[in-house]
Amino acid sequence: MSEAGAGQSYGRQLNRVYRAYVAGFIVFILTLSWLESLGLSREAIGLIFLLSTVALYAGIGIISRTTDPVEYYVAGRRIPAVYNGMATAADWMSAASFIGLAGTLYLQGYNGLAFVLGWTGGYCLVSLLLAPYLRRFGGFTIPDFLGERYGGHWPRMMGVFASVLCSFTYVVAQLYGVGLIASRLTGLAFELGVFLGLGGMLICSFLGGMRAVTWTQVAQYLVMLVAFLLPVAWLSVKQTGSPLPQLVYGQQLERVSARERELARDPRELEVMSLYRHQADLLRSKLENPSAALAQDRALAQLWLDDLRQLPAAPEDIATAERALYQLPRDEAGARRLWRRELEEAESKMLPLGGMPPHARPYAGDPDGNAAQRLEFESSRLNFLALVFCLMVGTASLPHVLARYYTVPDVKAARNSVAWTLFFIALVYFTAPALAVLVKHEILYQLVGTRIDQLPAWVSAWSRVDASLIHFKDINADGRLQFNELSLGSDVIMLASAEIAGLPFVISGLVAAGALAAALSTADGLLLTMANALSHDLYFKMVDPSASTARRVTLTKVVLLMMALIAAYIAALKPADILFLVSAAFSLAASAFFPALVLGIFWKRATGPAAAAGMLAGLGLTIYYVATTQPWLRSLFGLSGPVQLWWGVDPISAGVFGVPLGFAVILLVSWLTPPPSPEAQALVERLRSPG
Repeated sequence: MSEAGAGQSYGRQLNRVYRAYVAGFIVFILTLSWLESLGLSREAIGLIFLLSTVALYAGIGIISRTTDPVEYYVAGRRIPAVYNGMATAADWMSAASFIGLAGTLYLQGYNGLAFVLGWTGGYCLVSLLLAPYLRRFGGFTIPDFLGERYGGHWPRMMGVFASVLCSFTYVVAQLYGVGLIASRLTGLAFELGVFLGLGGMLICSFLGGMRAVTWTQVAQYLVMLVAFLLPVAWLSVKQTGSPLPQLVYGQQLERVSARERELARDPRELEVMSLYRHQADLLRSKLENPSAALAQDRALAQLWLDDLRQLPAAPEDIATAERALYQLPRDEAGARRLWRRELEEAESKMLPLGGMPPHARPYAGDPDGNAAQRLEFESSRLNFLALVFCLMVGTASLPHVLARYYTVPDVKAARNSVAWTLFFIALVYFTAPALAVLVKHEILYQLVGTRIDQLPAWVSAWSRVDASLIHFKDINADGRLQFNELSLGSDVIMLASAEIAGLPFVISGLVAAGALAAALSTADGLLLTMANALSHDLYFKMVDPSASTARRVTLTKVVLLMMALIAAYIAALKPADILFLVSAAFSLAASAFFPALVLGIFWKRATGPAAAAGMLAGLGLTIYYVATTQPWLRSLFGLSGPVQLWWGVDPISAGVFGVPLGFAVILLVSWLTPPPSPEAQALVERLRSPG
């Protein structure tokens, strides 16, 4: 049979397999819905979802196991474009995209569209500048390309270092999402959920490499698609009667904007804002002398407890007083951290809409206002554009995404894969803004004003999972919930969407399973990228070129296991929010790879020393800026004093400095060093040849 005929036969076989998978998935959901109607508990449903999905992905890994290096590293280079597009979309649609994007749009409104524009726009750069040329090169990894194009060990070493750094940062965020979802599904401890999800993920990538990861990601994408679209469509029907949320987005946005204007003038909201303003003043005075303030708080709490014991008061009142005394900070440093966090919240709650911008307003500030408002507007617009730039260039530079284009049969399939990837991502991304508006409509019209003792069950359920996801405080003691008394984390908007829509818990379990699939699919690709870089590029290409095939694949599996365990441990510490970790990875990848890859493909004069210097300079500047301006990292490194932002650019967009520096250094050093070897220049000509 010819190669084309074999490819068509392979494609038909895949179509049959995944049609059967979709049918089985529908039967599975309907069966669980029937069992829920018969009284199956939520805990049991959650456990079934978690164990069945993890078992499914692990099963695919077992069936696809291989020791062939071409199969293990690049899935045999025979993945059809449509399936590679689906797998790339799953690889791409991380926990941040699935869980955090709708929440970011909810909290930031118009400004959150920077993520949609940046992430989708990045695939235009992939299609035009990178994917076809990397497939024509035909290697295994991105450091592989850098090593062959530039020659010498330094460009390859920098590629390995940057791949591990970017991928490790990214994978920690995915494992954090796994723990969050598993704890909500089953009630397990967050840390146990991290390692439970890790087990299923490892079986897949450990045994079958890229082949197993590819077919797992296709299955995961189908779960994600249904899990994302179903609650949004139901919310849309509930509010407007239309099952197409994209078509009613504008209508609901107008209603949300009208309600926001009402709340900005509501007397109860103004009362809450005033109380938070007073609380902020008290916290500022405490922070002026935290040692004395802590001693006074402890003395008052002890006095209250002693008085209750002497009365004697009810046992529950005494227990409350004991808990209040126990929860006081242990030392001055702890008091400072707590009060600064509370002050930050109070300063946002003393503003209209809890400090959130009106949903439809582009940028903060006012271009026609006073000097301070104009400055705020310019800063907001600058950060919007900087973030779009970093996400676009970062998308075009992520090693685990670019490696997917090594798995298709030829250059044409690589281009088609990018088009399919955009299509499959757009199915979700065009819906995320609508979900944010529909949830905000539900909060503003249904939740705000509700009696505290009549709040929906999902509010208390999610607050028990993690107080940072949702919490509220009846600060004006009127027994009703005001908008400024409610705090929602970005991650809860998607995870709780089915419960907010009033759907059965089976659909909530499906959403959680979709989020789990998003986190696991990306984590699989990231772990494989790190393991391949360390075993193939560092060990095989630089340490022991004579290593046998079996030894190389075995070493890859060992490295994969080690990196997974380290990442899981760090994720269990809850280091920072998902979205920042992922966005930092984009700036790091953009600064490290984009200049070296683009100039390596389109400029024959780019040299190896220049590439290594440019990667080091761009990556180093980005790391420095993030480490000195991001609050969590500043506290980690013990940095104090005021944050010095360059031109007001937020740390999430640090790549806006690293990418231009990388280009400048490569251009300058290339002109100061001897031209590349004839072999390197011939490689560039081959990559750009039309054949």
